[in-house]
Amino acid sequence: MSETNNRYETLDKKLWKANDKLRKNIDAAEYKHVVLGLVFLKYISEVFNEYHHNLIQEGVNAEDKERYKEAGIFYVPPEARWAYLQTKTKDQDIGQAINKAMDLIEQENPRLAGVLPKIYANNNLDPVSLAGLIELFSDITLKDAQ
Repeated sequence: MSETNNRYETLDKKLWKANDKLRKNIDAAEYKHVVLGLVFLKYISEVFNEYHHNLIQEGVNAEDKERYKEAGIFYVPPEARWAYLQTKTKDQDIGQAINKAMDLIEQENPRLAGVLPKIYANNNLDPVSLAGLIELFSDITLKDAQ
């Protein structure tokens, strides 16, 4: 099996596991909003991190937002980056941290204004389930998926 097929198989399995984590808390019709928002956040964080790393290697200001805009990459503020959210998985307010991440991304990237879900602090999403989803998606790479 090719590496690409393995990646999709892994992603497919992760998405099913994500649904299993949400099953007890929310209606099945709502899974997509929760999961796809996190998948998008993970993906743009990966793309951002790769470009950020390249800028550091070039010895230029890696926080210059204009560089990202010129490269067609969404700028991801520090408190919206996946690695930051991973540090919040033990916090009871993880849902609020995810909502804030979505807000920050929209503020820095006007094309996304009003588009990203901010549903993660809802009562039906418990912190343990959200932390589990972050951990679940943390060990896969999305940026190379076609």
